[in-house]
Amino acid sequence: MIFGCFAWALSIAPVSDLMVRGLESQYGSPKNVKGDVIILLSGPSEAYFTRILTAVRLQKSLGIHIIASGVKASKHRVAKASIVKRFLLELGIPSEKVIEEDKSRDTFENAEFTKEICIRMGFTNPILVTSAYQMKRAIMSFEKVGIKVTPYPVWLIYRKEIPYKWDEYLPGDFSIASTAIKEYWGLVFYNFAY
Repeated sequence: MIFGCFAWALSIAPVSDLMVRGLESQYGSPKNVKGDVIILLSGPSEAYFTRILTAVRLQKSLGIHIIASGVKASKHRVAKASIVKRFLLELGIPSEKVIEEDKSRDTFENAEFTKEICIRMGFTNPILVTSAYQMKRAIMSFEKVGIKVTPYPVWLIYRKEIPYKWDEYLPGDFSIASTAIKEYWGLVFYNFAY
């Protein structure tokens, strides 16, 4: 009975939204953002395509390079960075403005390998585009490797009327709650591991 109530709570919108809002509320949208490169973190995310569209919008307004930083390719899947590059090109970003980073397997490695590219290319003022719920851990990772970034978050929870409608108390899937739980554990792990 207790497990069932706990599972129900994690599957309903008010609880899962609250969990993600705790992560997403730390950073706002910067006004008049300036930078010399956009670092686009790829990876599994409900906001994956929104990240790409945000990076495209920024690139078109600023005319700067995008570093598509993704997970390492394996023999069973194509690197996320290559998929991201394909989308960026199809959305009108010139090929010479897209730089792939396809060695990283996690957020800390995104920071490490992206730093190498920034040093090699002379970028000193990067704009970091990733999900708002991941932004704190991403900034921690970039600071650990010595890169100060301008956060440009993409939100998973765009709106929720409060009070919630009756149907949002019906059990749903656990995707938003599991994303939040994974991120909270990631913050704990990154604090100790890096």
